Amino acid sequence: MNLARGEGVGNNLTVAILGAGSIGLSFAAVFSDAGFSVTLCDPDPARRAAVDDGLAVHRDAIALAGLRQGLSGGVAIAADGAEVLPRADLVIECGPENLSVKQAIFADLLARCRADCVLATASSAIQMSHILPDDAQQRQCLVVHPVNPPAVLRMVEICPAPGTLPQAVDRAAQLFTDAGFTAVRLGREIEGFVLNRLQGAVLREAYRLVDDGVTDVAGVEAVMRLGLGPRWALSGPFETAELNTPGGIRAHAARMGPAYARMGAERGETVDWHPALIDQVEAQRRAEIAAEQLPARAAWRARAVARLVAARDALMGERP
Repeated sequence: MNLARGEGVGNNLTVAILGAGSIGLSFAAVFSDAGFSVTLCDPDPARRAAVDDGLAVHRDAIALAGLRQGLSGGVAIAADGAEVLPRADLVIECGPENLSVKQAIFADLLARCRADCVLATASSAIQMSHILPDDAQQRQCLVVHPVNPPAVLRMVEICPAPGTLPQAVDRAAQLFTDAGFTAVRLGREIEGFVLNRLQGAVLREAYRLVDDGVTDVAGVEAVMRLGLGPRWALSGPFETAELNTPGGIRAHAARMGPAYARMGAERGETVDWHPALIDQVEAQRRAEIAAEQLPARAAWRARAVARLVAARDALMGERP
């Protein structure tokens, strides 16, 4: 089975998007702007009639974010995928978040698409092994979990099922990279993927803090928006910890690990930053940036945060 068909956007690659809701429209705007030939399929006549206006909104957002590639491959609109599915290189299912509906869709896709076509669901919660429980049917199928709206938040999580071929993961990553996304590959299936697990951890604690009377909703919002948010917009939790602590990851773990362990235990959660894990995280960070470059990165972040705060405050002043 060869899933390495075509290299890059110059080969008339065809994308079929099933569902003309916000996510489907956003993907259609991105892939068409990157030069792919896109067909957007939806059985609802009202949604089909609204496609052009919806695409215009997402294209305006792409331009505002400075992400235009300007290689428009066009977007065709269809009631179903009868014409496009047999020749598609990539299918992105953006239908209802309903297991039985997705099971029916993927059974149909397996019957109608080529064996070298990558079949992806943009589900935010349903794993591919639940849609197709038979490992043998999962070979070309996976989850591609976007951040809403994909038009400007250009990161997708690629989550294979146990039976997904490595070639299918590679091919999906390449196609989404060619369209302008950063593709984060997950090593195995996990409920919530990475984004929702990180987001869920923050929300769980936010609800607890309100429930415990520690602060109110406005307090939590202010801490995130004015404190953590600007830093996290520029660096993730590991780099943020490293830039905040002289000595890097290892020093941060030694200084803050016991306190985080106590806070976790208070909530009934296990926090074990064991030495082998610290070694692994530190090695991966050093592969990203050398230790001697950290002071310069911290200085850059200080300047970048200042510019970001200025832009944020200007935008907040425009809020209705």
